Amino acid sequence: MKNLDKYFDLLKNDETVFLNFLKAKFPVFHNSNFFFRDFQYGIQQFFEKKDIEIKYPEAEVLARRLAEYFETQKLFIPVSRNTWKVNYPQFLTKEPGDPL
Repeated sequence: MKNLDKYFDLLKNDETVFLNFLKAKFPVFHNSNFFFRDFQYGIQQFFEKKDIEIKYPEAEVLARRLAEYFETQKLFIPVSRNTWKVNYPQFLTKEPGDPL
């Protein structure tokens, strides 16, 4: 479990890098829904890019912990037990005709 604490801290401290990684892999936008399994797989893939192997159950624990943290930060708004609305204005999408 000690490594999980270290990995959790890495995700939390590199929040912007991690969120941008998720956005590149999944349809993550401001006010979009985001699902637990996508979050879990995103965590696994994030660490794979860093040559760190995270097993499925470890990624699940990290996803639960990080989701709880993101909820306290109001970055994830719970919609259901395994779904959140993303509250991250930096990921706001522009509609055609919107001013830049």
